[in-house]
Amino acid sequence: MASPAGCEHYVRSCLLKAPCCGKLYVCRLCHDAEENHQMDRFKVTEVQCTDCQTVQQAQQTCQECDAQFGEYYCDICHLFDKDKKQYHCQPCGICRIGPRGKYFHCEKCNLCLAQDLRGNHKCVENVSRQNCPVCMEDIHTSRIGAHVLPCGHLLHKTCFDDMVRTGVYRCPLCMHSAWEMEDHWDQIDKEISQSPMPTEYQGATVKIICNDCQAHCTAPFHVLGMKCSDCGSYNTAQDGGLIHQPQQQQQQQQQQQQQQQQPEPEPEPEPEENEENEAETDTEPELQDQPQLPTPD
Repeated sequence: MASPAGCEHYVRSCLLKAPCCGKLYVCRLCHDAEENHQMDRFKVTEVQCTDCQTVQQAQQTCQECDAQFGEYYCDICHLFDKDKKQYHCQPCGICRIGPRGKYFHCEKCNLCLAQDLRGNHKCVENVSRQNCPVCMEDIHTSRIGAHVLPCGHLLHKTCFDDMVRTGVYRCPLCMHSAWEMEDHWDQIDKEISQSPMPTEYQGATVKIICNDCQAHCTAPFHVLGMKCSDCGSYNTAQDGGLIHQPQQQQQQQQQQQQQQQQPEPEPEPEPEENEENEAETDTEPELQDQPQLPTPD
């Protein structure tokens, strides 16, 4: 079950006696792969030397043959391994691969981060205590490296690589862009300029919400994307339908103006007979002597 070189996970010269079942395994990962339960690394108290087979208290050197169980040993995690510049982080509660000087522990994130992220990352409280949003496996104790997204969320490095390979560019949790996208936004600008919308949609606008800067704004409607007017991102979501179509309104106004500008038709001239009759009709009769009425008293 074991060899002096250890296993595929660690290089060590001892076996751990599992406190849960009493069986001997090179490491907790080998134990968990074989059994239907998990080993608590912190409760390990005994190990067996692979050179002299002596079962003894967990320690770095065999008490019988002086064989070194591991170049690195942590008496809290009971971790034996070759020297990888490991260090035990007390706030994290586990050992990390160092060197220690290249990392710092962020109190709010409750996680060790690279020094270049000190004061240069978005804190998310206890972020590593959440499972990876892609594979839903533990991140905090995983031996797979974690990748910090610009939004502050974590996912396994392998899961991030899969996202990049499949063209997924947004955080699975908050939909924020997972890396710098300026070049991609410029490409969409060019594609939109070369792909005008049909006439009935030209000038149409729509309300949007930006997943990158959280702005609410109005943008020209286009099937290739709606651009945030605040930060220039196309990582946006449509908030409602088309709110107006100025192009159609302009066409209607132009039609109305054209109708108003058309001259009114002139009336057709009436026949000459009518004019003569009208002339005779308009002639007043000569005045005749009229009897005078008596004046009232």
